[in-house]
Amino acid sequence: MDELIARASQGVDPDAPGAFWQIFVNLLNMLPWAAMFWWNLLFVAVGALLGWWRGRTAEGIVWALVLGPIGWVVILAKPRPRPRAEPPPLRH
Repeated sequence: MDELIARASQGVDPDAPGAFWQIFVNLLNMLPWAAMFWWNLLFVAVGALLGWWRGRTAEGIVWALVLGPIGWVVILAKPRPRPRAEPPPLRH
Protein backbone atom coordinates (compact mmCIF):
# COMPACT_ATOMS: atom_id res chain seq x y z
CA MET A 1 0.00 0.00 0.00
CA ASP A 2 2.87 2.35 0.80
CA GLU A 3 4.35 1.71 -2.64
CA LEU A 4 1.05 2.57 -4.32
CA ILE A 5 0.72 5.79 -2.35
CA ALA A 6 4.33 6.68 -3.16
CA ARG A 7 3.76 6.10 -6.89
CA ALA A 8 0.51 8.08 -6.87
CA SER A 9 1.97 11.04 -5.03
CA GLN A 10 5.28 11.09 -6.93
CA GLY A 11 6.05 14.65 -8.02
CA VAL A 12 3.03 16.12 -6.19
CA ASP A 13 3.28 18.79 -3.53
CA PRO A 14 0.77 17.71 -0.83
CA ASP A 15 0.23 21.34 0.20
CA ALA A 16 -0.71 22.49 -3.31
CA PRO A 17 -4.40 23.31 -3.90
CA GLY A 18 -4.78 20.74 -6.71
CA ALA A 19 -2.86 17.92 -5.02
CA PHE A 20 -5.90 15.69 -4.66
CA TRP A 21 -6.70 15.88 -8.37
CA GLN A 22 -3.10 15.28 -9.41
CA ILE A 23 -2.92 12.18 -7.20
CA PHE A 24 -6.28 11.04 -8.59
CA VAL A 25 -5.03 11.45 -12.18
CA ASN A 26 -1.83 9.57 -11.29
CA LEU A 27 -3.92 6.69 -9.92
CA LEU A 28 -6.08 6.62 -13.06
CA ASN A 29 -2.97 6.52 -15.23
CA MET A 30 -1.86 3.34 -13.45
CA LEU A 31 -4.97 1.41 -14.54
CA PRO A 32 -4.76 -1.01 -17.49
CA TRP A 33 -7.45 0.72 -19.59
CA ALA A 34 -6.95 -1.37 -22.74
CA ALA A 35 -7.36 -4.66 -20.87
CA MET A 36 -10.43 -3.34 -19.04
CA PHE A 37 -11.99 -2.30 -22.37
CA TRP A 38 -11.49 -5.73 -23.97
CA TRP A 39 -12.74 -7.60 -20.89
CA ASN A 40 -15.84 -5.40 -20.81
CA LEU A 41 -16.43 -6.06 -24.51
CA LEU A 42 -16.22 -9.81 -23.82
CA PHE A 43 -18.67 -9.51 -20.91
CA VAL A 44 -21.16 -7.63 -23.10
CA ALA A 45 -20.82 -10.16 -25.94
CA VAL A 46 -21.51 -13.08 -23.60
CA GLY A 47 -24.37 -11.11 -22.02
CA ALA A 48 -25.88 -10.54 -25.47
CA LEU A 49 -25.56 -14.23 -26.28
CA LEU A 50 -27.18 -15.30 -22.99
CA GLY A 51 -29.87 -12.65 -23.42
CA TRP A 52 -30.61 -13.88 -26.94
CA TRP A 53 -30.84 -17.45 -25.65
CA ARG A 54 -33.30 -16.32 -22.97
CA GLY A 55 -35.31 -14.12 -25.35
CA ARG A 56 -34.05 -10.86 -23.78
CA THR A 57 -31.12 -9.69 -25.92
CA ALA A 58 -31.22 -5.99 -25.05
CA GLU A 59 -31.67 -6.77 -21.37
CA GLY A 60 -28.69 -9.16 -21.46
CA ILE A 61 -26.52 -6.46 -23.01
CA VAL A 62 -27.56 -3.87 -20.43
CA TRP A 63 -27.06 -6.16 -17.43
CA ALA A 64 -23.64 -7.28 -18.70
CA LEU A 65 -22.64 -3.67 -19.40
CA VAL A 66 -23.65 -2.53 -15.92
CA LEU A 67 -22.63 -5.53 -13.79
CA GLY A 68 -20.20 -7.49 -15.97
CA PRO A 69 -20.29 -11.25 -15.35
CA ILE A 70 -22.73 -10.77 -12.45
CA GLY A 71 -25.19 -9.57 -15.10
CA TRP A 72 -25.01 -13.02 -16.63
CA VAL A 73 -26.41 -14.49 -13.43
CA VAL A 74 -29.16 -11.87 -13.40
CA ILE A 75 -30.25 -12.64 -16.96
CA LEU A 76 -30.11 -16.40 -16.36
CA ALA A 77 -32.15 -16.10 -13.15
CA LYS A 78 -35.01 -14.28 -14.88
CA PRO A 79 -37.72 -16.46 -16.42
CA ARG A 80 -38.16 -16.58 -20.16
CA PRO A 81 -40.78 -14.15 -21.44
CA ARG A 82 -44.12 -15.77 -22.14
CA PRO A 83 -45.32 -15.68 -25.72
CA ARG A 84 -48.19 -13.33 -26.32
CA ALA A 85 -51.54 -14.98 -26.55
CA GLU A 86 -53.31 -14.17 -29.79
CA PRO A 87 -56.78 -12.80 -29.26
CA PRO A 88 -59.60 -14.82 -30.77
CA PRO A 89 -60.73 -13.71 -34.20
CA LEU A 90 -63.56 -11.21 -34.33
CA ARG A 91 -66.86 -12.49 -35.67
CA HIS A 92 -69.35 -10.38 -37.48
